[in-house]
Amino acid sequence: MRKLLAAIFAVLGMLSNAGVTATTPPNVLVVGQIAEPKSLDPHAVTALNDFRIIMNLYEGLVRYTPGTLEIEPLLAESWVISDDGLRYRFRLRPGVRFHDGTPFDAAAVKFNFQRMLEEAHPYHDTGPFPLAFFFSSIDRIDVVDSLTVEFVLTEPYAPFLSNLAYPTGLMVSPAAVKRYGKAFGRHPAGTGAFRFAEWQPNAKVVLVRNPDYRAEYRTDAAPLEAVIYRPIADANTRMAEMLSGGLDVMVEVPPDSLQRFRRDARFTVHEQAGPHLWFLILNTRQGPFADKRIRQAANYAVNKRALVENILQGSAEIAAGPVPPAFAWAYENSLVPYPYDPQKAQALLDEAGYQGQELTFYVTQGGSGMLDPVTMGTAIQADLRAVGMPVRIESYEWNSYLGRVNAGLEGKADLAEMAWMTNDPDTLPYLTLRGAAFPEQGGFNSGYYANPEVDRLLARARRSTDRAERARLYKQMQVIVQEDAPWLFVAHWKQNAVTSVRVKNFQLQPSFFLLLQRAAKP
Repeated sequence: MRKLLAAIFAVLGMLSNAGVTATTPPNVLVVGQIAEPKSLDPHAVTALNDFRIIMNLYEGLVRYTPGTLEIEPLLAESWVISDDGLRYRFRLRPGVRFHDGTPFDAAAVKFNFQRMLEEAHPYHDTGPFPLAFFFSSIDRIDVVDSLTVEFVLTEPYAPFLSNLAYPTGLMVSPAAVKRYGKAFGRHPAGTGAFRFAEWQPNAKVVLVRNPDYRAEYRTDAAPLEAVIYRPIADANTRMAEMLSGGLDVMVEVPPDSLQRFRRDARFTVHEQAGPHLWFLILNTRQGPFADKRIRQAANYAVNKRALVENILQGSAEIAAGPVPPAFAWAYENSLVPYPYDPQKAQALLDEAGYQGQELTFYVTQGGSGMLDPVTMGTAIQADLRAVGMPVRIESYEWNSYLGRVNAGLEGKADLAEMAWMTNDPDTLPYLTLRGAAFPEQGGFNSGYYANPEVDRLLARARRSTDRAERARLYKQMQVIVQEDAPWLFVAHWKQNAVTSVRVKNFQLQPSFFLLLQRAAKP
């Protein structure tokens, strides 16, 4: 393995020189990421950029069936749900080991969730765990025997299985957490098809094939010997690397570059729709956007069709509300996006007595699913200025940006770009629109929106085990939120990637995760 890594790094050294055209090694996949990962601890991160690595290191009790958002067994062979929806009993697969050689068993499952959920747990300080919200309904976890674990919930929780398939539900090695403590995210150990090898900050993260990844419920050991993730924030630089042969995979291709790759026989373009929403958070607690009329005016002022057709070149569709249409069973089809109507916007501003105060707009230089954020932000700035809303842009690198926005906009900004890829219609509104999800409470409601009726509908929907009732409640919520306009609703993105034609068995997923267990590059 050392010889393999030495050969890989030698080739990467050549590829990093400007102007060099070269070929990446066979059986080694080089992926151009949009940013440096924050951590490789699946319980500690929220960004798709990190998930693209993490999903190849770890596994959960269940997973999304490839190509869908349906749930199927993974580390659990099977499960039984009690009639009252309060108990989930899982039978675990025997013989599974973490990358560090320690056994995966019921005690390991209990450790994973107690670490996230219990402040008194000795390793809770290895967090923070921003999406522990996903499992707040867990009352206790019982180890029935070494291969049987039961979750007892405080109330029925419909998204429970789906959340177990999300990165926050992936299983980490308790022994590795105990060994590395807060540094576990730099020394990850899971049960996945690839093992962690090296992380050179701002240069690369290297995963190598897990030779023990063999069992009936999985594939054989992954065809690839290694995967190398290179953080290249600038899209033009990523493109140049892809065209010169320095990358095998490029994610989040700028829309105006897709046609260039389609015309080049050396590459394959991949696209996949999924549950994505790109929006602007509005500060509803402080400043002009505390007035609903001014929030609505901003939605009327922005020409979203021009954004989608000109900047995104048809790679997205206009958003009407807070739930992506990919959740067809829960989406309110009657919602119509706010039309582009500058006169209506100005009338609302006049009615609200808006005096033309300058607005501070946080824009990221690039990040997970952010849809050409600088260009989009500049176009939105121009549309708002055209109706008398002057906007000053402040731009930040992705991880710094997340730190600022996730801490809340109060006292700092009036609006901020954001994108979410979600696994259930509950996830985005529950974490970002509830009155009990303000940043100081551990949530992601950075704009401080609060509506008791929205809170009530969300609480009822997640407790219901009747999918038809859940759909009805989510649809009512969407109507209210669109009217309240706590966000500027912009677009739903169709994710994309470009691969070298040498890459085989590569497929984008509706979950937006980058799964490389079956990918090959002879």
